[in-house]
Amino acid sequence: MRDALQILLGLGEAGLEEKDFEIKRLSRLAKEPVVFRLRGIGYSRVEEIRKLTEGQEIQILLAGTREPNWKDKELLEKYGAISPAEAIQKVLLPGEIEDLSREVERLSGYRTRTIAEIKKN
Repeated sequence: MRDALQILLGLGEAGLEEKDFEIKRLSRLAKEPVVFRLRGIGYSRVEEIRKLTEGQEIQILLAGTREPNWKDKELLEKYGAISPAEAIQKVLLPGEIEDLSREVERLSGYRTRTIAEIKKN
């Protein structure tokens, strides 16, 4: 078995994982699938968010959402929001925000087991 250093040197850049999630309530309202594309977020951004005392879930969701673009001018105008964070609060229910932010955390390596112990014979 090769050592970890040799394996790491042979790897390309590790990209952040992305996945699609359907928002069931919004899909029912729209009568078509409403799918958000989420991705993991990097260490430095996670550390910035952890320093916040309020709104961590929304900031995690903002950082980890690829689609929809919460900064889109039309979206902000449609929902009368002055910021992307406010748009999230107007579009999504609290439970949906929590579920989506947890998925971003999972894609970032949190809330999941990322290591396995090797047992020697």
